[in-house]
Amino acid sequence: MTVEDTLARTAARPRCLAPGDRVRIVAPSGPVAPERLDAGADLLRGWDLDPVEAQHVRGRHAGLPYLAGTDEERARDLQEALCDPDVAAVFAARGGYGAQRVTDLLDWAAVREAFRAHGPKPLIGFSDVTALHEAFAVRAGVVTLHGPAVAGEVFLKDEPTREHLRRTLFEPGSVRTVAPPTARPLVSGRASGVTLGGCLSLLAADLGTPHARRGAAGGLLLLEDVGEPPYRVDRALTQLLRAGWLDGVAGVVLGSWARCGPYDDIRAVLLNRLGPLGVPVVEEFGFGHGDSALTMALGVRAELDAAAGTLAYDVPALRGRT
Repeated sequence: MTVEDTLARTAARPRCLAPGDRVRIVAPSGPVAPERLDAGADLLRGWDLDPVEAQHVRGRHAGLPYLAGTDEERARDLQEALCDPDVAAVFAARGGYGAQRVTDLLDWAAVREAFRAHGPKPLIGFSDVTALHEAFAVRAGVVTLHGPAVAGEVFLKDEPTREHLRRTLFEPGSVRTVAPPTARPLVSGRASGVTLGGCLSLLAADLGTPHARRGAAGGLLLLEDVGEPPYRVDRALTQLLRAGWLDGVAGVVLGSWARCGPYDDIRAVLLNRLGPLGVPVVEEFGFGHGDSALTMALGVRAELDAAAGTLAYDVPALRGRT
């Protein structure tokens, strides 16, 4: 699949989940705290799912301790999860760093063939998993879910976060409209397009790579980040602007900016860099690295109403079982 007109295509929607489904937990990025992994798996069992750990999910790279095993191990775990017909969904255990290192090690032809034979399956994760969300969109044409990691603090501690993910997976029709109470317009207006995006620094880091999306033209771009001070948020946005990647974007949805400094300072950067685009921009939309995190579908056409603070998907993120 080429990157041209990615946002004009209709992405394939995976099936929603049902009680008893087997799901796989993978660690494509950083190492996972065992007690958090155990707790997250228990929560999935509470949803009547059957979580199975990938072989190297508890691994750690001997020389690069910020990685959960070698690139080949992490890629093999993900490949097996995606191609296993008995696996209904793939959950990232955490973010961190490392997903970019495995995207080019996957056999995408085999992944596409498995999806054609057995249907695509939801990939759930955020932060560093943004690299995989983009790869799935460009190389497989599949809807993915920008949602909490199962061994992450927000999933373990915040019930609204868990409930929104659960409903997205099991009852996707019930969350077709996302309307967080914190949302407010940075730039008013309405726009429609296919959702894309995730972690700002990962999107900027993807520029210039062989299989990167050429741009966000016609899309509704979701952006958030963590631990990036205002000047670095400015730098990443400026890089996207200078590369022409934001040319023609239909609208922007902004999530959390945890540990990025005083929000007024971040807001000033966002308004300065995104305001001149002349498209609707909504802020504080409640997804990403915050204390609570909504699950956002990527690859689904939706309508943004910045003044109302709503994002309404044309269809549910996942299709029914029949």
